[in-house]
Amino acid sequence: MRLTLVATFALAISSQAHANIEQQLANCASHTDKLDRLMCFDALAASVNTAVATQLPAAVPTASTEATAVATTAVAANTPTTVTPAVASVASTQAASTAEQEFGLKKKKEEVKVDRLYLEIERIKKDPYGSLIITFTNGQTWKQTETVRYKVKVGQTVYIEKGALSSFILGSDERNSTTRVKRVN
Repeated sequence: MRLTLVATFALAISSQAHANIEQQLANCASHTDKLDRLMCFDALAASVNTAVATQLPAAVPTASTEATAVATTAVAANTPTTVTPAVASVASTQAASTAEQEFGLKKKKEEVKVDRLYLEIERIKKDPYGSLIITFTNGQTWKQTETVRYKVKVGQTVYIEKGALSSFILGSDERNSTTRVKRVN
């Protein structure tokens, strides 16, 4: 009997706290200034985290996979699901700790590095300023970014390679000059 009474009391308090948090969230969302809204949400999050830490230390699951599974299921299902603040704070704390542990580490990516890409010209146009707009047989379109004159022909094979500062250079093996280009599509 006493256990039922305690459970009912705890349920009433948690539903009242949940309604209070929803009201505070709506209040924060009503702020028009971005900084005020952010400060309001930060203050609300801090108050929820301190309330959870002081009231529910035994209710926090010890297995971090359980908290992550509940949070992931709520996101994956895309349905309104209630996640207790204790579980949500554990999941967010765990995500923050892994982010802190990975901060500054170089992530190795398996990339295929292409030094030069050889393409055959399908069509050549000029824009109103005289810059070349070249369409290749693979469907890519590149535009000349320099104002220098550069001669190319339909059917000619040219290369595009990476230049300095994320630029691209169009050139031909038959001649020694190049021009800078950028990809249009």
